Amino acid sequence: MVELIIDSIRVNVLSFQRVVILRVKDSDRYLPIWIGASEADAIALKLQDIQVTRPMTHDLLRSTLATLGATVSRIVVSALTDDTFFAKIVIQHDGTTMEIDSRPSDAIALAVRTQAPIFAAEAVVEQAGIEMDSESGKPLVGDAMHPPHPVGEEELKNLSAYREFVMSLDLEGLGKEGQPPAASTDPEQ
Repeated sequence: MVELIIDSIRVNVLSFQRVVILRVKDSDRYLPIWIGASEADAIALKLQDIQVTRPMTHDLLRSTLATLGATVSRIVVSALTDDTFFAKIVIQHDGTTMEIDSRPSDAIALAVRTQAPIFAAEAVVEQAGIEMDSESGKPLVGDAMHPPHPVGEEELKNLSAYREFVMSLDLEGLGKEGQPPAASTDPEQ
């Protein structure tokens, strides 16, 4: 497993699609995951420390777990099948470890509320992770036999359904120290 950090939440205003950009800790490798609007809002509100008058669903889940004496020890983006990510919320209760199946977006929204670390299976990062060219801000592709290089036209055709969305992102400033995770509303993203 590799540890991830929330780098940003991006919004494509033209399509209204949201993606959470997770960065592999101490790396220039990123894991973009499409998420729903309400989950994006739930994550962004907590990251920006915005208070809401009534508890949101993920606040309710955090409170319920705390009332029952359980803690969230970590969340894990555990699999990627047919362009769908899967996650597990790992709970500790009375000396027992339990794993609860979850969508990654819900697990991340809970993780930011409980300060639980976020991890991904190495196979998921290998399958869907991207590296960014520091000069152009565009994704690089490569493998063990071929070092990362700018994506060519033929390789673009072979990428998953995430290709168009990832290529439309303006990731300038991504991974720079001192910048808080932010939701972008630039229509060109």
